[in-house]
Parts: sequence; structure tokens; C-alpha cells
Amino acid sequence: MNARGMGLIFVFCLMTGAISYAEEIGSVDTKFNLLGPDHKIVIEAFDDPKIEGVTCHLSRSKKGGLKGMIGVAEDSSDASISCRQIGPVHMPAELEEGEQVFNERRSLIFKKLQVVRFFDKKRRTLIYLVYSDKVIEGSPKNAISTVPIMPWPDS
Repeated sequence: MNARGMGLIFVFCLMTGAISYAEEIGSVDTKFNLLGPDHKIVIEAFDDPKIEGVTCHLSRSKKGGLKGMIGVAEDSSDASISCRQIGPVHMPAELEEGEQVFNERRSLIFKKLQVVRFFDKKRRTLIYLVYSDKVIEGSPKNAISTVPIMPWPDS
């Protein structure tokens, strides 16, 4: 394959891997880089796409520097999640256990940050699990947040 073909594949990977539906709320710099953006911790928010009334906030590291600037840096597997009921909860009749509600590329090809949802029917509680995976080896780093479904007062 020639250099032009490799370049097109690289651009395609960057474009398809960068799709995300989280809204950046803010960030703090953790390391100054002379060339390229600084390393940082980013806070993002996303609404559960199937359950109205639930929002999750993620904090995650993001590498800067030259590799981070062009999108080839591999970010760490560290992430934290906090989910809350922000209004009346409307749930569909059926939910898929372990359904992916968010994902984001953490390296050029092999690593993704994922959030999956579970429902504890007995306790009427939604459970959100954030974890990072890698095709070559798994990652045990994870965090959970629970959302007990409560009656919502009329405003």
C-alpha cells in the first residue's frame, strides 16, 4: 500500500474513532507541554439515550503533547463516573442488561472507554459501569455509579 492509502486509512480511523456524544463541561491541566496541548483531566456529561431523567458525568485523563494533538496518544484507563436522577425517570418496558450507553476511543485502534447500564429490579436501581478495554489485554480498572429511581415532585 502506498503512502497516500495509509494516510487515508489514518484519517478514517481518526474520524470514526472520535465520534462521541458527551458534552465537555470543563478540564484542568495536569502537565505543561511545550509542544502541543497540555495533559489534562476532562469532565464530560451525557444523558442516558434510553432513560429520560438520568445524566452521567465522567472524569477521564487526556494526553496532550504532539501525539495528543494529532490523535494518536493512548490515554490511560483511569476514569470515574457519577450518575444522577435529574428529573422524572421514564424507562422503556424492556432494557438490555449490560447495554452500552456511551463509548469513546482512548487510543488510535485498540482501546475504548465504555459505559454500560444494568438494572437491579429488586431495588429499582440503575447501575452504570465505566471501564476501559483493549483488544490485546483486558483492563481491570472500572468504577460504578448507582441511581435509585425515586418519585419526582411536580414543579
